[in-house]
Amino acid sequence: MNDERNALTISLFSEILAADQMVRARLSKVLPKGMEISHFSVLNHLAGHSEERTPAQLAETFHVTRGAMTNTLSKLEWAGYVHIRPDWDDARRKLVAISTAGRQARDQAVGSITPVINQVVEKLGDKQVREALPLLRELRRQLGDNP
Repeated sequence: MNDERNALTISLFSEILAADQMVRARLSKVLPKGMEISHFSVLNHLAGHSEERTPAQLAETFHVTRGAMTNTLSKLEWAGYVHIRPDWDDARRKLVAISTAGRQARDQAVGSITPVINQVVEKLGDKQVREALPLLRELRRQLGDNP
């Protein structure tokens, strides 16, 4: 039974990793010039939240190091997609907000990736995608609970 469980586990994670690699490759090809998936992810997150976030909060949200998030935010700030300012209540912290140009870049990226994603969903079928979502969400929660 243990060998069966191990084989099942390896198959599951192999499929997830392969799908992740393929979706990243497809999306990278259609994102606006110079935009990386990590840039889009941060812009998309900030666009969905009205309040500013600290780099540490963003790093935690995306399960990356603070250094990696600082690197991503530096590139986004250089492109004019985010505003980074000191926290007036705590000078040791910074606060990040999406800029108007960042919203436009995010919207352009959504417009370019949506046909790719829709094509996959169309091939799979809405019913199959709806059935897969609860399992994928629970898998994400389980992985998030066990760092």
